[in-house]
Amino acid sequence: MSKSRWILDPAYGEVQFKVKYLMISNVIGRFRRFDLTVETDDKDFSTSKVVFSADVDSVETDDHQRDGHLKSPDFFDVNAYPHILFEGGSIVFSGDEGTLDGMLTIRDITRPITIKVEFGGFNRDSLGKLRAGFSFIGKINRKDFGLAWNTILKDGGVMVGNEVRISGEIQLIRQ
Repeated sequence: MSKSRWILDPAYGEVQFKVKYLMISNVIGRFRRFDLTVETDDKDFSTSKVVFSADVDSVETDDHQRDGHLKSPDFFDVNAYPHILFEGGSIVFSGDEGTLDGMLTIRDITRPITIKVEFGGFNRDSLGKLRAGFSFIGKINRKDFGLAWNTILKDGGVMVGNEVRISGEIQLIRQ
């Protein structure tokens, strides 16, 4: 079986997160710049090696002031820790759905996480390049990664929830 290297098509990729704000609704954020490479045996993603990196300075929540706070030492501390990294192994599939175990690093703190993956299939683009599509979801506790800033609200509760839901859509191109 031949080795294949797959790279992200950034025009068809998104990585976003949701976290409770004021404990009544979610703030949705995204990373505008990220990279993903996958090595497989041919088209077999159950034998993959996954490497993901997000540029923390590209975090965006549609609120300039909040984005600045997220980049500050209270949260991601972009000057000290400019990237979020994920390295994972084989995707264990049951039909088109699977799980990907790996190690997530935020602020130089590395923890294991499991991501649910849905395989969208293969197809060739207009240039004849083979593509593969995936959706994914996962969740982390932000405090596990040193993202502990919060404020107690006057009416009870906290400003920012601890659970962060991660999701995305990607297209990979075989090289």
